[in-house]
Amino acid sequence: MAKQLPLHFEFRANQTFNNFYPGDNQEIITHLQNCIAGTGEQQIFLWGKHGQGKSHLLQACCCQAYILGLSSFFFSFSNSALPDPIMLGGLDEIDVVCFDNIEHLAGNPTWEMAFFNFFNQHRDRGHKLILSAHRAPNDIAIQLPDLKTRLNWGLALKIQPLADHDRIAALTFKANQMGFEISPKAGRFLLTHYARDLASLWALLEKLDQASLAAKRKLTIPFLKQIMDDNHV
Repeated sequence: MAKQLPLHFEFRANQTFNNFYPGDNQEIITHLQNCIAGTGEQQIFLWGKHGQGKSHLLQACCCQAYILGLSSFFFSFSNSALPDPIMLGGLDEIDVVCFDNIEHLAGNPTWEMAFFNFFNQHRDRGHKLILSAHRAPNDIAIQLPDLKTRLNWGLALKIQPLADHDRIAALTFKANQMGFEISPKAGRFLLTHYARDLASLWALLEKLDQASLAAKRKLTIPFLKQIMDDNHV
């Protein structure tokens, strides 16, 4: 594979292991931390529904690698046009590579072959590969048999959704991380009247924080209703 400078990416400082609310996923965090430290699996495949924190955990892996003095790289594929596979050039030299939404490569023969070649070279160097998708490895429609086999190497871990009591605890945890308070009662109200996926809830917390600061008011349920009505949430 021709060597080139990989695409630049930025760490998201608010997406670390310390500010991820684990719920029933603490064992997954431990496996990821051991992988980065070189005391666990060389390859991990995370899967689960949208909004359960896969992207956060992959970013956290890169942050952890940085702390340990390792090189790292994160890229999230989308269902829009794929980038040129030449972006893989040089990634085989990176200590920790994280690819999010890997299922979007399925059915693209050029990308499947390019990723297969990258996979082999990266693994031969003893580096760590962490992948994520909305489905388990066997359920992804990869056409290249050898690549499909390799996606099943290592450890496949399903992210467990948070129960309602954990979602409320996660809201409280996230709000504390952001520097403000939200009561369990207010958290229950948001779950009932707004959204249940964490990505939407985190975005809402940003709006609530700004509104609370601007109005210099605590997040009572009447105030939450006012904010949501004013923002057409």
